[in-house]
Amino acid sequence: MSAPDRRALLDRDHVRLSVRRQCTLLGVVRSSVYRAPCPANDNDPALMRRIDELFTAWPFLGSRRLTAMLRAEGTVVNRKRVQRLMRLMGIAALGPKPRTSKPATGHKVFLYLLRGLTIDRPNQVWAADITYIPIGRGFLYLVAIIDWASRFCQLSGRVAHLTGL
Repeated sequence: MSAPDRRALLDRDHVRLSVRRQCTLLGVVRSSVYRAPCPANDNDPALMRRIDELFTAWPFLGSRRLTAMLRAEGTVVNRKRVQRLMRLMGIAALGPKPRTSKPATGHKVFLYLLRGLTIDRPNQVWAADITYIPIGRGFLYLVAIIDWASRFCQLSGRVAHLTGL
């Protein structure tokens, strides 16, 4: 539950619980209850229009690049303000997000079969990993194979262009 939602649960006229105790139970800082936050000064339509123009031209740019472009044009603005305005306008950078830790649905989970096994000689256990490195107009696929006992590593790579493999 977000802090504003928890703050909304606070009852100043509660008979048995003081405001201090309610803040402790809800995990809300008391200063945020007694003092209303000052509103951000985000009513600059010229800046919002320029952010929209830049984002329309380059929809893959995030707040960092937009801030750099605005500063290069001479506008004095910091990244947090650009982020806040982008949120207010409902725009976000387009592009793939990392999905490295999400298994596919229905993916079988295999048992760890090496638990308790003593690895004491070469060629007993090998491990492999594959990754890709973006280069120019394609990718370099890199495969690493390692022998657990001797730590001998073999590397292999193949370049795949965007037009085909």
